[in-house]
Amino acid sequence: MNKTILISASLLGGISIVLGAFGAHGLKELIDVEAQQTFETGVRYQMYHALLLLFVGSTQCIQPKTKKIMLYLVLVGVLFFSGSIYGLATNNLTGFNFKTIGFVTPIGGLFLIASWGLMFVDFLKMKADK
Repeated sequence: MNKTILISASLLGGISIVLGAFGAHGLKELIDVEAQQTFETGVRYQMYHALLLLFVGSTQCIQPKTKKIMLYLVLVGVLFFSGSIYGLATNNLTGFNFKTIGFVTPIGGLFLIASWGLMFVDFLKMKADK
């Protein structure tokens, strides 16, 4: 499971770098400053959670079952949260109205919060000798 988590973290991190560069350079002339900042928020949260997964996959302090649940929470959370933000920020560039699926943004945020909360609970349950 650790290998899967670390590979997922690497992919999320790498993709966030690519999207960050695309947002800063490729979208500069296509969307307004506010939309660029919105896009950057999606990139930032994706990177934060890539780093979280790097930690989760590298530590012995989190139970394997918790790690597996966290992986799924983060992946779905990033897809819903950051993915919908990318769509909303670039809404005027596509034929699809991403505002119709904007409701998934807070759902994704809840998944991300839940992953941190789950880790917190796992730490509370940790024996003092670890």
